Amino acid sequence: MMISFGGVIGTGLFLSTGYTINQAGPLGTVLAYSIGAVIVYLVMMCLGELSVAMPFTGAFHVYARQYLGPATGFVTAVLYWLTWTVALGSEFTGAAMIMYGWFPGVPVWVWAAAFITLVLVLNMVSVKVFAEAETLLSGIKVVAIILFIVLGTAAIIGLLPYEGHRAALGLTNLYRDGLFPNSFGAVFTTILAVNFAFSGTELIGITAGEVEDPGTTIPRAIRATLARLVIFFIGSIVIIAALIPWKEAGVEESPFVTVLSRIGVPYAGDLMNVVILAAILSAANSGLYASTRMLWSLANEGTLPKVLARTNRFGVPALAMGLSMVGGLAALLTSTYAASTVYLVLVSVSGLAVVLVWVVIAACHLSFRRRWVAGGRSLDDLAYRAPGYPWVPIAALTLAAASCLLIVFDSEQRPALGITAAFLVVCYVGYWGANRRIGL
Repeated sequence: MMISFGGVIGTGLFLSTGYTINQAGPLGTVLAYSIGAVIVYLVMMCLGELSVAMPFTGAFHVYARQYLGPATGFVTAVLYWLTWTVALGSEFTGAAMIMYGWFPGVPVWVWAAAFITLVLVLNMVSVKVFAEAETLLSGIKVVAIILFIVLGTAAIIGLLPYEGHRAALGLTNLYRDGLFPNSFGAVFTTILAVNFAFSGTELIGITAGEVEDPGTTIPRAIRATLARLVIFFIGSIVIIAALIPWKEAGVEESPFVTVLSRIGVPYAGDLMNVVILAAILSAANSGLYASTRMLWSLANEGTLPKVLARTNRFGVPALAMGLSMVGGLAALLTSTYAASTVYLVLVSVSGLAVVLVWVVIAACHLSFRRRWVAGGRSLDDLAYRAPGYPWVPIAALTLAAASCLLIVFDSEQRPALGITAAFLVVCYVGYWGANRRIGL
């Protein structure tokens, strides 16, 4: 559960939430996050059945390979690996910039190198060390969000002063300028951004091959994760929207800093920077784990050289991890030297990749259940069975795909759709061409 939090709760919540409120309005943002939570829950129920029945490390592309074809399995792995390697580059930069703000005498690259080394060591030593570090880093974020919701609620009902005044503020900011001040359509153009904010919950599926009792652990982790994420995200948004007029939200600084400063919390900016630093390192920690397991899984099935499937004495795929970190460093360099070309393409593809993986998960669940029954096996033999089949996977597939296509109506995000489509074509053609040459 904490590994999943590590991938989900990050700068998207602490920094970008205000911008989403500014675009969709207060209630529009709550509605968008509620729809996003429904999509995630549907997808995770599908993933729960798959990962319990087939607890493989790096599970997504294994399911895609088996139920949708080897080419789709390969492309799914590439997309997910790219998602996290691109994120690694931006996360190390963000962490270094926070430290540079506190210690301007130390160059940014020194801090970036230090964090790269730290995350690499945490992942390289053992899965247990990685998981315990992730629990600690995620715990910092969880405690910060709970305190924020408690303090914000106290300010709303008048138990704490806000901007120097102690009075019940209520929730009038949520509807003062109408239910949807930027039109109802703004809700739908922000849903993809909301899905990106929830991305990372699927990390639970990647861990399935490395937990002791997936039949018990995976469904419990999915339920607990989703319940808490809904509370954390929507609870934080309601607090922010109630205390900051929607036109001001996210314009100049993190809305969390704005609220805490107006309540009177001392050193609110520095405290939130500590939390954001923990969030960034946590996401980098989870990202390196996820991207490493994708490469290991591809090598384990023979798509990539078998040498990448070798593990060190701690059972960690060290070579695959090193290659993933190299990918992260490449993303870091392109963000500095080719931000308007190569890096833009990487960000566009990785932005849509997670939601495309959700589409794949739902499609795999549909095929898996059909084949299970066609093979003469009883549904009672499934240790975890997603309810509402086939409507749950159909709804998950439809809503996830629709959230990708909705960016056609957003002029800023529209180019990402074309870039991603072109990238997918290149991946499929490259896979088929390579396999034809080697006679597979």
